Amino acid sequence: MNNRTLTADRAPSANEAPVLWRPSAERIATANLTHFLKQAEETSGRKLRDYQALWRWSIDCPADFWRLVWTFCGVIGDGPGPVAFENPNSMPGTRFFPQARLNFAENLLRRHDASDALVLWGEERFRRRVSWAELAAEVSRLQQALKAEGVKAGDTVAGILPNIPEAVIAMLAAASLGAIWVSCSPDFGVQGVLDRFGQVAPKVLFAVDAYHYNGKQHDVRDKLAEIAPQLPSLSRVVVAPNAGDERTKLPRGITLSAYLAPHAPAAIEYARLPFNHPLYILFSSGTTGIPKCIVHGAGGTLLQHLKEHQLHCDVKPGDRLFYFTTCSWMMWNWLVSGLASEATLLLYDGSPLYPSGKILFDLADAEKMTLFGTSAKFIDACAKAGLQPARTHKLASVRTITSTGSPLVDESFDYVYRSIKADVHLASVSGGTDIVSCFVLGNPIGPVYRGEIQARGLGMAVEVYGDEGEPVARGAKGELVCERPFPSMPLGFWNDPAEKKYRAAYFERFPGVWRHGDWATLTPHDGVIIYGRSDAVLNPGGVRIGTAEIYRQVEQVPEVLESIAVGQNWNHDVRIVLFVRLRDGVTLSPEIETRIKEQIRRNTTPHHVPAKILQVDDIPRTKSGKIVETAVRDVVHGRPVKHRDALANPGVLELYQDRPELKT
Repeated sequence: MNNRTLTADRAPSANEAPVLWRPSAERIATANLTHFLKQAEETSGRKLRDYQALWRWSIDCPADFWRLVWTFCGVIGDGPGPVAFENPNSMPGTRFFPQARLNFAENLLRRHDASDALVLWGEERFRRRVSWAELAAEVSRLQQALKAEGVKAGDTVAGILPNIPEAVIAMLAAASLGAIWVSCSPDFGVQGVLDRFGQVAPKVLFAVDAYHYNGKQHDVRDKLAEIAPQLPSLSRVVVAPNAGDERTKLPRGITLSAYLAPHAPAAIEYARLPFNHPLYILFSSGTTGIPKCIVHGAGGTLLQHLKEHQLHCDVKPGDRLFYFTTCSWMMWNWLVSGLASEATLLLYDGSPLYPSGKILFDLADAEKMTLFGTSAKFIDACAKAGLQPARTHKLASVRTITSTGSPLVDESFDYVYRSIKADVHLASVSGGTDIVSCFVLGNPIGPVYRGEIQARGLGMAVEVYGDEGEPVARGAKGELVCERPFPSMPLGFWNDPAEKKYRAAYFERFPGVWRHGDWATLTPHDGVIIYGRSDAVLNPGGVRIGTAEIYRQVEQVPEVLESIAVGQNWNHDVRIVLFVRLRDGVTLSPEIETRIKEQIRRNTTPHHVPAKILQVDDIPRTKSGKIVETAVRDVVHGRPVKHRDALANPGVLELYQDRPELKT
């Protein structure tokens, strides 16, 4: 196959975004996706000339596609078996590989040598390395301790942990037994933890006694002392000392070293369980109610992550994989699965901007990072701070930069290629906690167009629907949906036996079709643009506007650091209210307000121009860093904000309350 075929190399039309990057012929030739495409041609008997043809085959022939993913990625287990899935036309209701059996941890612990499995950096405080052999040994010891505790398949094991090796080890030990892992970061408040763990009755809780962030140590012992008694299901609280104290006074508490002391490393006994055995419970943000407990299966999570890592991100054995994340965000689960591709995980615990904003780039150089995973907000913050990593760092090993969390705007694409690295695969990706994976993401053998996510995921029948439940024309905006089943669909919600909550969450709007809740467009060359959450879409004068369309323009104004827009009911219509956080020492003036409005009007439409612009000192966000329009909208309308503990900074909502400017 030649370079032209695989890269869809053609001149863009006048209406298309410019191409910012194309992979070299050598990169295409050695890509996992190229080898997979050749095997897909042999399997299908079709001439699959490019990514789009491969995607179409993966949708038309899902049984053949997912079988090929299983074999190509080397899934360890008994299977896949003669039946690819039951009830293939039922959504929800499809069961993938019902005869297969596997163990998630066994697939991640493939190596037992002395090379790095985990590397931890903790701001400027400490560095740790865990080899593959040491990782297996510690998982073995912890598995034995959990078995002695009586933990068995189907039990729940929880963690209140930073992104440190102990979190990975505890998850793998639980998964090796078939237990279900749940976690959150130690910055959660007491009620936030109880709202989550209180629903799923964990048997064992792993925690730290302190965590570090922004150069400071934050003690959590009092918080643990309040949480543990309110989880009556707990038989043990295992504390990894992070504050230097090897003792714990918690009821049913024990230090990690004491918990492991009776057990010597031995061969790990992996419980091979059905493909759809539960592995994780992930929690929705909880900003609109008690967090939903989303149950994900071991096989579907593994197969989807292997596909995304190896085919969409070109991860190979020996690569060094990084994602800035906490244990509260599904990107932690995504990152950890990199072990199944025999990649070293680079873990980071702390603030990505402490002390100077350069530490993640220091990590990339020092540890020969190959995949740099981050958020759109981090990229924007680097740009606003004037960082020029292309000048200050080598970044020679970095092949791929991935971005998620919010839409990556056009100017951030420019910044990456101008100021971080010119020859890099920039893959903006989008999916979510709901599917512990992505709907749309990168294509390492295709071009990167400015401002666009490259492709719909292989095996993901993604379309954009209008209000009537039919695909809209290319370039038109609508609801991002998935028309057919995929392996990482949730098994269901915890304590939802009739699937009422599950079906209402994703299938109520378009029966039999997954509605994800993103406002999106399919571009002429099969890329995707996401404009924000559809429940935050603004509707002034009946015109539907994605909030990301406004943020993209506003945050180009030099004085603006970030912004949040909501619709306020006003005079039997909706008016747009824009809140802006400005640089230190800057006050919103009529001149700045005029420039903001002109920037929006010039580059969008008059409908996008806010009726009111107000200055705030901070913007509410979830624990994973996503801004929360719905909470601000409730405050603006005088409605109570439920479950404020789901926010990382709930106190800032007072900045939006009873603003006199919104009464006229």
